[in-house]
Amino acid sequence: MSGNPLSNPNAPIATLFKSPSRKLDARVQRTRAQLGNALISLIVEKPINDVTVQDVLDRSGVGRSTFYLHYRDMDDLLLSQLEMFCETMSTALSAKKDKSQRVMPVAELFDHIGNQNRLYRVLSDSGHLKDFFELAEGCFARGIERRLADSGRLNHIPQRELAARAAALSGSLLSLLRWWLDHGEKETPEEMDKLFHRQLWSGLIPLVPSP
Repeated sequence: MSGNPLSNPNAPIATLFKSPSRKLDARVQRTRAQLGNALISLIVEKPINDVTVQDVLDRSGVGRSTFYLHYRDMDDLLLSQLEMFCETMSTALSAKKDKSQRVMPVAELFDHIGNQNRLYRVLSDSGHLKDFFELAEGCFARGIERRLADSGRLNHIPQRELAARAAALSGSLLSLLRWWLDHGEKETPEEMDKLFHRQLWSGLIPLVPSP
């Protein structure tokens, strides 16, 4: 099996929280991964508001003083993990120099979120789902804008318009994700990927100049 966590839907979601854009000391990365893994495992076991710093320390084996070197509190830890997950997803295609017309790894995203549906419900029930979607919308918009620019097909469009379209597409993707999760995940992640990109390019093709 590939070592790339994006290609493994059974990988714990916390394994995706290492952001490629942040060059951290290996020990810092290791500590944050330990804390992130501990938090994610705990919040699928019991209500997130019942999880304490001590619970995370006991599960991770990290000391209290070390925890506070990295995070202010539990909310800071959670938001940091969500942000890194979104950043990883949004830059995945560019990072591996993917040559397809995909602007987001939709299949991989849906695979992991669907596979971790219990986590999605935990975030929803605790009121933190809004935080996730707000972080994702900004990260995904930047990733989509970069992929559209790198495609070379929309060079004639002003940068501000491209950014606006990317923001709209990010919102559309998250709406599609919500719909899929709330309606039983009957379609495969690959089918949802094709649906999103079919809609995306059918809307953008009229803007692509003829050769």
